[in-house]
Amino acid sequence: MNPDLAALLPSWELSLRAERKSPATVKSYGDAVRRFLAWCEVTGTAPTLTKGAVNGFVADLLGQGAEAATAVSRQLGVRRFSAWLAEEGEQPADPLLGLKAPRLDAKVIEPLTEDQLKALIRACAGNDFRGRRDEALIRFMAETGSRAGEVIALALTDVDLVAGVAVVRRGKGGKGRVVPFGPQTGRALDRYIRARRIHRSAASPALWLGDRGRSGFTYYALRWALAGRADTAGVGGFHPHRLRHTAAHRWLEAGGSEGGLMAVAGWSSPDMLQRYTRARASDRAAVEARTLGLGDL
Repeated sequence: MNPDLAALLPSWELSLRAERKSPATVKSYGDAVRRFLAWCEVTGTAPTLTKGAVNGFVADLLGQGAEAATAVSRQLGVRRFSAWLAEEGEQPADPLLGLKAPRLDAKVIEPLTEDQLKALIRACAGNDFRGRRDEALIRFMAETGSRAGEVIALALTDVDLVAGVAVVRRGKGGKGRVVPFGPQTGRALDRYIRARRIHRSAASPALWLGDRGRSGFTYYALRWALAGRADTAGVGGFHPHRLRHTAAHRWLEAGGSEGGLMAVAGWSSPDMLQRYTRARASDRAAVEARTLGLGDL
């Protein structure tokens, strides 16, 4: 008998939380299975985990214009669910074992230029709470390259202004690390923290607080706040993740080592470093070549 996927989904999500997966991961995986089940209902496909059904689901996603990365994420969620069902004895084996993921496009994401970054910071001018918060966010993300989820999860006690470091308690994969920041970012954080003291939710342990007295500050709040600054600054195609690409590019452009960048950014594989710094690799190579002077014979 095939397992009742919809009935078992809450149990899997509970198991993921018990494994200390991030809320974003639990949501992403759960949404993938829910979308697969919705696709089965719409197309009249039996809600069972077979390679044919999952391939059909992914093909429809791509056919409707979904990004390859989205299709990969959805397929991964369904595959992880199938593996869990086998581990729990809800099905005799994992029928999706060996299923290949869709091929990802080698997308190039341009980092922000120095002028664009400065324009973003200028767009936060002012001594009001929102201005100080948004400048601190932009400076911190552009310097440390921290992921948006990591930034949002920071507690007030995770930031040491004197030492110039912040502790990312749980990065991707549950790995923590320390990220350093310089005096200008430190000053922006200090100005924000001083403004934060009179916020109605100042007692909250979270570092970042919402405006208009709101205590919560989610990814969507961060994205909305910084998108508004980007509009003011005239920076098109902005999304928070571009700050991570920008930080990686600026690190290497300034002569920082690849190993140092991997440690600060929280990457365990050089493949991720190449992916994030691909856009300006030829520019950096040209500068390096002129410095080497290999044609001076």
